[in-house]
Amino acid sequence: MLTIRWCVRPTATASILLAVALLLGACGGAGQTGDGSAAGPADQAAAVANLDFTAKTIAGATFDARTLKGKPAVLWFWAPWCATCRAQSGWVSALAEKYAGKVNVVGVGGLDESGAIREFGSKVGAFPQLDDARGEVWTRFGVVAQSSYVVLDSDGRIRFQGYLDSPELDKRVAELVS
Repeated sequence: MLTIRWCVRPTATASILLAVALLLGACGGAGQTGDGSAAGPADQAAAVANLDFTAKTIAGATFDARTLKGKPAVLWFWAPWCATCRAQSGWVSALAEKYAGKVNVVGVGGLDESGAIREFGSKVGAFPQLDDARGEVWTRFGVVAQSSYVVLDSDGRIRFQGYLDSPELDKRVAELVS
């Protein structure tokens, strides 16, 4: 019979459990408030300022985020090795097609080297894919995990930030278009 003994004092165990509970509680809201606006430090002025940057696409072209102003936008933060991201790519492409001309959709590949980002991004739908191997766009929006979305209204204010499933993403985008 194998016996496992914990080498942690009871007070340390309680501290660890408390830290885990706080961490899990902090993750539960995924950046969403009751009114649909983003939680945290992103106020209206900061959200608009977030669109004042350029980045490189997977093809090497310059992408100017100021072109997103005037229409709602969905920024999809993905990693090429992420199974969830791979599964989402089809319905994010369908969303981009469904709202073409009404909503800007931009993929932001990261958490890997440029070659892997370009390879996966080239297989995703016909909407811009950014090569953010250095994490500059991810940092700008405070994204820390792949398969996250930042949904912006037409004024560039963050309306949601975090994970969404397909029906919830579509619902949030439809609300911004109507």
